[in-house]
Amino acid sequence: MSEAYFGAYHRFKTASKKEGGALMSADNLVGGRFSIKFERDGAGQTAWLANRFGKRVGYFEPGLSRQLQLYAARGLELAAVLSYVGFSSEPAPGEYFGECAVIAYDPAHDQAFSRFIEAVGKRMAEGMRPKVDLGAEGATKIIESGGAWLPKQTMPQPPKEQGVVIVKDKQSLADRAVEQGRAGNKGCYAGSILFIIAVVALVAFGFASCSGLI
Repeated sequence: MSEAYFGAYHRFKTASKKEGGALMSADNLVGGRFSIKFERDGAGQTAWLANRFGKRVGYFEPGLSRQLQLYAARGLELAAVLSYVGFSSEPAPGEYFGECAVIAYDPAHDQAFSRFIEAVGKRMAEGMRPKVDLGAEGATKIIESGGAWLPKQTMPQPPKEQGVVIVKDKQSLADRAVEQGRAGNKGCYAGSILFIIAVVALVAFGFASCSGLI
C-alpha cells in the first residue's frame, strides 16, 4: 500500500512577485485543494501548482518535480493542500513562496482519499499542520474508514528564518466571508462583511482614543 500512497510537506516557489501576491487572495485559501500540472521546460518537466480556477500559483524544485512525474506515470492521482504563504527578503527585491502538503494516491480509492484531503484542509484552515506522511498503515486506515480517519499527530510550525515572514497560515474572516458568498449563502456573507467592518471600526476607534484624536 505504501507504493500507492505518498504524503509530505514541501515548499514551492513563485515565478514573480505578481504571481506570488495573488496567493494572498481568497482564490488561494489555506486548506484549499490544488492540482499539480506538468510543463516542459529546458530542464525537463516542472510540476506547477494550480488553484481551483486553473491559475498557476507556484512551482516545485526539479527533484520533487521528477518524483511527482514518476507518481503520475504510475497512474497515481496528485493533489496538494496549501498550508502557508511566506515572503522572503532575499534575494532582493524579495519573493513569495509557500508550503503545501503534497499527496499522491491510488485513484481507485478516490472517494476515501478526497474525503481525507478535505478533512486535512479543514484543519489547515484553522492553522494546524496535520501529519500526512502516513505510510502503508495510515493509507489502509484511510481506505477502510472511507476517508473518515485522520491522524491525531500534527507537524510543528516551520522554524523562524531571518528575513522570512509567514504572511498567511490560516483562513481569515474575510476568506470565509468570500467563500460563503460564492456558495450562495448571501445572509451569512452579508453578516460576515458587517462583522469585519465593525471590527475594523472598533480597532480604528481604539487607536484614535489612545492617540488622543477623539
